Amino acid sequence: MISCVEGIVVDKKADSLTVMIGGIGLKVFTTQHIAGIVEKGKEILLYTQLIVREDLLALYGFETEEEVDYFNLLLGVSGIGPRLALNILSTAGIDTVRRAVVQEQPDFLSRVPGVGKKTAQKIILYLQGRLTDVSADTGFLGIQSVDLEVIEALTSLGYSLAQAQAAVQSISKDTPENVEDKIIAALQALG
Repeated sequence: MISCVEGIVVDKKADSLTVMIGGIGLKVFTTQHIAGIVEKGKEILLYTQLIVREDLLALYGFETEEEVDYFNLLLGVSGIGPRLALNILSTAGIDTVRRAVVQEQPDFLSRVPGVGKKTAQKIILYLQGRLTDVSADTGFLGIQSVDLEVIEALTSLGYSLAQAQAAVQSISKDTPENVEDKIIAALQALG
């Protein structure tokens, strides 16, 4: 198994990088975040998961080993393949998956393209009890319905779920508890 690769990025696309390692170029599928920040000619270290199937041999790369663990957990859900698992991590991120499981709220995940309500519910059911890094002090238990509405509004404006969540988390505590004020504050944080 290939657990990590380190080399020079010689090509990049929206969902993959070609990493030159010892004269061999490996195509590594990555999250949009990694593909967006990495530049050609720069050295990179990716933690990887090799997927071998009858019709597929693909390498998926991530910034952290924790992302690899979540990728593998998502692959355990019936109906989720490597491309959809990568899309979930790319669009939502680990924190959103963790929050959805802790709060049993499939709405967090159903906003990811390709994930419907039934698939989101399957993810939550499958991951409950399998996440070892979730505890009561994760800070995810206090989300309010107003914040959910703000996240929904931001994603409908074209922001990713991860961006919307980060903006909501950065809203000052003294912001009034109504949707309009929180949206304005979130947009200022994104701005």
